[in-house]
Amino acid sequence: MEGDDVTIGIVNPDGSRAEMSGNGTRIAAAWHMSRTGSRNARVHVGPRTVEVRRTEDGLYESDLGPVEVEATEIVDGVELTPVSVGNPHAVVVGNPERIGELGPRLEKNPRFPERTNVQVARVERPGEVTARVWERGVGETTASGTSAVAVAAATHGDGEVLVHFPGGDLRVRLANGRAWLTGPAEPLEP
Repeated sequence: MEGDDVTIGIVNPDGSRAEMSGNGTRIAAAWHMSRTGSRNARVHVGPRTVEVRRTEDGLYESDLGPVEVEATEIVDGVELTPVSVGNPHAVVVGNPERIGELGPRLEKNPRFPERTNVQVARVERPGEVTARVWERGVGETTASGTSAVAVAAATHGDGEVLVHFPGGDLRVRLANGRAWLTGPAEPLEP
């Protein structure tokens, strides 16, 4: 850690390393800002540097960088859209309740040699999506920053999207193949 720079590594519960974490970078930046008094931080994670700023309303906006959306395809009988946010995602548009079935099935499918994060998302209306997440190496999680970006990119393209997860809401802004993620970062009570 030097100045407004923080370097993090992410290890999943199964021992695998994650290349990127939208929520993790935001949390690391918030922790750093709470110690330095700064309103900005640069978080180095894997090959990316994520710029994070604390907004006037106390949230944290992260510039997560490039997002790559591939063509929709069929994998193991499931229509999905592969998305990269510095880590791999497979976005399925459908009933989020199916995450327990589709998550483990797609995570380890041979189509994804490094495994993949899986999201099942339902578009509620333009600019609003409800989703559930299966993180590779973790299982179902209540929220995921890069998953929010993947879901927004696969279902909307450019613009602003509110993504509802069981663990809370995240805001995504997409423009010209780049993503910004906004959400809270609150310390756990001891």
